[in-house]
Amino acid sequence: MERFKVRDPAVAGQFYPASAQAIRKQIESFIDKKAEKADAIACILPHAGYIYSGRVAADTVSRINIKDKIILLGPNHTGFGTAFSIMTEGIWQTPLGQVKIDSELANKILKNSKHLEADTLAHAYEHSLEVELPFLQYFKDKFEIVPIAFLSDNVKSLKEVGQEIAAVLSEPEIKSRAMIVASSDMTHYEPADIAHKKDNEAIQAILDLDENKLMDRIRDLNISMCGYAPAIVMLSAAKALGAKSGKLIRYQTSGDVTGDNESVVGYAGIIIY
Repeated sequence: MERFKVRDPAVAGQFYPASAQAIRKQIESFIDKKAEKADAIACILPHAGYIYSGRVAADTVSRINIKDKIILLGPNHTGFGTAFSIMTEGIWQTPLGQVKIDSELANKILKNSKHLEADTLAHAYEHSLEVELPFLQYFKDKFEIVPIAFLSDNVKSLKEVGQEIAAVLSEPEIKSRAMIVASSDMTHYEPADIAHKKDNEAIQAILDLDENKLMDRIRDLNISMCGYAPAIVMLSAAKALGAKSGKLIRYQTSGDVTGDNESVVGYAGIIIY
């Protein structure tokens, strides 16, 4: 396995500002300062440029008591690396500082999984996990991560990975200190009214904590939700960890920012309790 100590940011200055001061100022403009925080098992956050999806992500994260250990699940957009890629060592750098990989936890999850493979290539240039880190860093100074990226539509395997992750997180010394963050945007490049209808169907399946229904709706309605794989893994794991409900915090599209509703991307922030 190719190893590197520090993963430098791949999309700083593109998806989000390149300086700490500018990031903090932008996130500050998005957050709901009166939001009440609660413990959560998991959440779904969007991963587009902050100008488009930052308010959705900030609104959602501002309502969560962020845990010490975060399992980051994202889609693999680049096609590099293995289909089930877990990074087990190193540090991720952002303009807000460094975030260490929890190697002990990552290796426990790897050892307990028949699907995951230790791999850095899938993570080297992938933005879907990186863009979530500054939001988490804004609200919490110190936490560790386990980055996992998916390039698979095999629902059975994805659900099994979720159960494998949950088996490790359910250990008494870990459970109260860990949470899961799944990274996904919703419908891509369709008229806003169609995006709303399609995304409502996917969101409802997530709120119902039903990963099979989510996959069925994605296939039946041709929903171009890029992070359905991490969402399925998250739902499978969250239910095994005792999840009872989900709440949609905010939904919007790129059209709400640009004014162009002819071709939009949808963004949803959802918390699983």
